[in-house]
Amino acid sequence: METVSTARAFGGTQGIYRHASSATGTEMTFSVYVPEHAAGARLPVIWYLSGLTCTHANVTDKGEYRRACAEHGLIFVAPDTSPRGEDVPDDPAGAYDFGLGAGFYVDATQAPFDRHYRMWSYVTQELPALVAEQFPADMDAQGIMGHSMGGHGALTIGLSHSDRYRAVSAFAPIVAPSQVPWGQKALGGYLGDDRAAWRRHDAVALIEDGARLPELLVDQGDADNFLAEQLRPELLAEACSAARIDLTLRMQPGYDHSYHFISTFMADHLAWHAARLK
Repeated sequence: METVSTARAFGGTQGIYRHASSATGTEMTFSVYVPEHAAGARLPVIWYLSGLTCTHANVTDKGEYRRACAEHGLIFVAPDTSPRGEDVPDDPAGAYDFGLGAGFYVDATQAPFDRHYRMWSYVTQELPALVAEQFPADMDAQGIMGHSMGGHGALTIGLSHSDRYRAVSAFAPIVAPSQVPWGQKALGGYLGDDRAAWRRHDAVALIEDGARLPELLVDQGDADNFLAEQLRPELLAEACSAARIDLTLRMQPGYDHSYHFISTFMADHLAWHAARLK
């Protein structure tokens, strides 16, 4: 693991790191904030998954999480959203919603994407092993959160590994990718035409198929221009109600899809996670 940079923040250390990933076959860059802590202490870990077009840098620069992480003693890890490099295939038309920056947190099965686009394995296996080895992380106290495409990733990973993640939350998540254009394009392109294979990467479908979490926290801006066509939070509310999952869905008046929205409610989410991880 190579240290790209470190900086002091709220008594802790904000670092940017790079390593050669066996999952993606590329170099991957990620950020980690470690708050000040006693020697030998192990700290709860929050995984933050970013949305379309983002890298680790978006939340690192604009997420305003460090003060709350320092207050609650939380390590904050932000991976990239896709593999990158000259040999990594992209959307043939250069669209923003598929290919580079749009890995959708799945392991692709369709050529040419199956060689590098293995973000599910990267986020759930390889990167956690590296973080456990290199940082003072308590891997028995993990939470996961994300925004938009990353909210989709947080929900599907959290539902699929409910024994691992003790808290799951999201900002403006894509809750039912099988039913919206962003998700249909991504799941079809990465996983093929068999919609049965899509269900394990669709939060609403996972709940319909029996996946359970005790509770979820979701914030959604009601001025989000992707709300009606791509995000569809009402579908998650219906699925959680039928499954008796305690969903707190907060519709935030006047807020859009940007990091102005995310940074406003980031401290709320981190306090919610901290209460469940400690």
